[in-house]
Amino acid sequence: MNERYERGLARQRELGGPGRTRTDAYASLADIAPDLSRLAVEFAYGDIHARPGLDPARRQLVILGALITLGGVEPQLEAHLGTALDVGLRPTEIVEALLQALPYAGFPRVMAATAVARKVLAARGLLPVGQAPVP
Repeated sequence: MNERYERGLARQRELGGPGRTRTDAYASLADIAPDLSRLAVEFAYGDIHARPGLDPARRQLVILGALITLGGVEPQLEAHLGTALDVGLRPTEIVEALLQALPYAGFPRVMAATAVARKVLAARGLLPVGQAPVP
């Protein structure tokens, strides 16, 4: 493979731990779009995720906001919620990110994203999530 792909795989491993990449997510589409996995690894992880300027936790907050707003991307949201926890975001920060999206994405999308977050947090034994202090 090329340098961008290798850089992307290395970045995926950094975000998800040793031996873990996202290429499995694309494997089910290989018979129709065999280049999809390579392109995603090269572009999303080799070019964008590998850029300096944002630490992994802040980068995941941006990604979560985009996925919440898009809606209908539950598998991707689930994967990135896991990554967000892996890079150090606390469950209360994830809940705050969900709530922050409410005036921009609307109740249906935030509620759907919250259900995905609940699934991820429950699988990791992180429920219930305490309420963040209100100023």
